[in-house]
Amino acid sequence: MTVTTPLDLARSCWGDTIPDYVVVLAEECGRSSQSAVAKRLNRSATLVSNVLRNKYSGDMAAVEDVVRGVFMGRSVTCPALGRITTAACRDWRAKGKTFSNENSERVRMFKACRNCPLARKEAA
Repeated sequence: MTVTTPLDLARSCWGDTIPDYVVVLAEECGRSSQSAVAKRLNRSATLVSNVLRNKYSGDMAAVEDVVRGVFMGRSVTCPALGRITTAACRDWRAKGKTFSNENSERVRMFKACRNCPLARKEAA
């Protein structure tokens, strides 16, 4: 099979088990570039490449959340911010693992994320 697009590459590496969010990721890469997509996801181009090639050994649930939030419009209700994308939620949860008083929003989100059901579920 000749690989001509990121979607062709992903399909050749994933086969019939390709998840819908990987299809969306590949289509976005085809519209621009892996680097541009990675920047929008706030992740590395290497991560995007490895996901497309089904070689990513990291947290695929995190990748799914970010792709669904940025490109597929998935959102959650944040106790502090209201409706936000799953990508923004995951980023705040990652920041919220350590306390920082660099600004009031960071302090507020540290407290909110510690009490959020999603963060508690992730920690379990």
